[in-house]
Amino acid sequence: MHESVLGRATKQGVLDFSVYDVRDFAKNKWNKIDDRPYGGGPGMVMEAAPILAAVKKAIGKKDRKKIKIAIMAPRGTQFTNELARKWANKYDHVILIAGRYEGIDSRVKKILRAEEVSIGPYVVTGGELPALLIADAVARQVSGVLGKGESLEETRVSSGEMYTRPEVLEYEGKKYKVPKVLLSGDPKKIDAWKLDAEQMRNKRGNSRI
Repeated sequence: MHESVLGRATKQGVLDFSVYDVRDFAKNKWNKIDDRPYGGGPGMVMEAAPILAAVKKAIGKKDRKKIKIAIMAPRGTQFTNELARKWANKYDHVILIAGRYEGIDSRVKKILRAEEVSIGPYVVTGGELPALLIADAVARQVSGVLGKGESLEETRVSSGEMYTRPEVLEYEGKKYKVPKVLLSGDPKKIDAWKLDAEQMRNKRGNSRI
């Protein structure tokens, strides 16, 4: 969060990140925040009280209507670029709760009216990486973060195929050339080529990231 694009935006005052360690809000000398699940089952469940206290601290005196609270969960709503754009436009603050172990006490979601969100059809060991990915995806939708609006790849014609110097790359006895249309200087032809290439990629089942 302090490097590259996000780091620069933070230094410029466009973004602001805060991280809260849930263990700091535990009410025991071991800073323990998990316990066995009611009803049995494997693993441990994160307790509600420390998480609620951390979120309360994060909210502070901010306008609750301008805050989005999301819980990282593999069964949650699939996070998309559209969702990132919506959050960036609608809310001033986004609070991301990163769970661990078997999950989080369900009362947290009910009390905070939080939305469970997933980054994909797979499970990772904790919610920290999903939270970082979502923070990055939302941040780049904030005006001023990327510097120029046209830097948003999804707002311009893009094929996923790109080239730079040299014009002819020699590798292991073979020559690899840049497509001639990209050297033409004709924006219409270049956009048409990119659109064509993107449609071909989609037909093959490859989606742009």
